[in-house]
Amino acid sequence: MADIPNLNTLRSGHGGVRGRGFRRGGRAIPENDDTSTLPLESEAQTRDRIIQQTDNDATSSRLSAIDLGYLKDRYTKELVPPGEPVARRYPIINRGTYVRSQTIDTLIVKFLNKSKAGDSNIISLGAGSDSRYWRLTEETDFLSYHELDFEANVAPKQAAIDRAFANPGSELTRWQLEDGDDSCSHHLHAIDLRDLAGADPPDLPELDWTLPTLILSECCLCYLPPDTASAVIEYFTSRLQSAVGLVLYEPIRPNDAFGKTMVSNLGSRGIHMQTLQRYHSLDTQRQRMKLAGLDAGQGARDIYQIWESEAWIPKAERERVEGLEWLDEIEEWKLLASHYCVAWGWKGDVFSRAWKGLGGDATDEERRDGPGQ
Repeated sequence: MADIPNLNTLRSGHGGVRGRGFRRGGRAIPENDDTSTLPLESEAQTRDRIIQQTDNDATSSRLSAIDLGYLKDRYTKELVPPGEPVARRYPIINRGTYVRSQTIDTLIVKFLNKSKAGDSNIISLGAGSDSRYWRLTEETDFLSYHELDFEANVAPKQAAIDRAFANPGSELTRWQLEDGDDSCSHHLHAIDLRDLAGADPPDLPELDWTLPTLILSECCLCYLPPDTASAVIEYFTSRLQSAVGLVLYEPIRPNDAFGKTMVSNLGSRGIHMQTLQRYHSLDTQRQRMKLAGLDAGQGARDIYQIWESEAWIPKAERERVEGLEWLDEIEEWKLLASHYCVAWGWKGDVFSRAWKGLGGDATDEERRDGPGQ
């Protein structure tokens, strides 16, 4: 998961445990885990390593937001190396991290509340060090959670889980040791997502294809060529036999002045969002969902629209967040937040009921600006 761009640049222009336990599966990528030690690293390996390392940025931003009170999360600190210092991010970074997390959590919890009479799947693409599984176990009693990522990102997470089982005071395992609840399960799949788009894609061990399923991609599919990203989505939608929902968090609007600077900044770090030109707007993100077969409904909002909407963030909660830090970069916040979006689409009644009333259709401003804005 990528972090948002550097502000200084922008200003200048345990395995095998059943129940609420942890498993590993899938196919590992063929490259060496630490490609930086190879004497002749290929260009492809370099790109993969850069993408893998963006998880560090996202985790650092989340830790900053947690430390300052934006988010409640007892788990992320245990998923990073022990003793890792918390780097304080700019206020607009913290606010963006908060809105991103709250929006996706809202969509997930609404789905789980409508499907709690039976089991549900959540599939997180490029999950990295994300703590969402543990946070969701506080909200639901029926959940099978699958995380897919490079071996280089799965291995340290598995190591953190192993450390947790050796520590009776760990937040990651406390609930399991106390009540032995076996209604939720967690599965780590070390896999290159591009393998899912190939002619002979691998199986995903212990994934029940008959359950209602929500797929998450937070700045993950955007690193793939557009046709490959579509093929990854199709891998799931063509196999899943019940309701399917997809939630994406991605950058948009690369062609205005701010967007060009954002793309240039990311490029200087070797980060290339390959789907950004094709899915450059809220409208193209909605159309993307429909073309993927998620034709029961589609929605998209940029982060600033979500921040300003009481349907997503109630006034009292927005005032609480505004009181955490003084933010004098109001125009920068608007610009940055309007260049990232959350998009969602679905087929199946459970999602229609869960996401009813959230909106997500084209706004009057979009219509005035014309198609593709």
